[in-house]
Amino acid sequence: MTRETTTHSAEETIAFGRTLTELLAPPKLVLLRGDLGAGKTTLVKGIAAGFEAAEEEDVTSPTFTLVHEYRGPRANLYHIDLYRVDTARELETLGLDDLRSDNSILLIEWGEKFPRLQRECDVQISLERQSEMERKIIIRSQP
Repeated sequence: MTRETTTHSAEETIAFGRTLTELLAPPKLVLLRGDLGAGKTTLVKGIAAGFEAAEEEDVTSPTFTLVHEYRGPRANLYHIDLYRVDTARELETLGLDDLRSDNSILLIEWGEKFPRLQRECDVQISLERQSEMERKIIIRSQP
């Protein structure tokens, strides 16, 4: 299944993220694709809020910590940034398999760098910058 939408502000991107709770019902491994500044973390703000796992303002980019965890009543979200991870060996040291459970959603930025994650993903969400504020969001889910 493929779904596509365009948002015209950060607020619209967050609001769209809130609508994805049914599609992203756990367990899920989600790859977030897009250039730096495309709005991946902005979308995660809405997803986390939709699952009541975090307030929008509490969601930040895990660029330096690599993994942020947000626990909610319906799901535990793990926002993961692999931008600074270069090898399969480095990836293994993160222990992502240990985070996977019936109640978890792994939201992985830059996961397309690793073929294993591409094979295992349930949903891919691509964000493309159309203009300063406009984003095209394409969601591809496995049947």
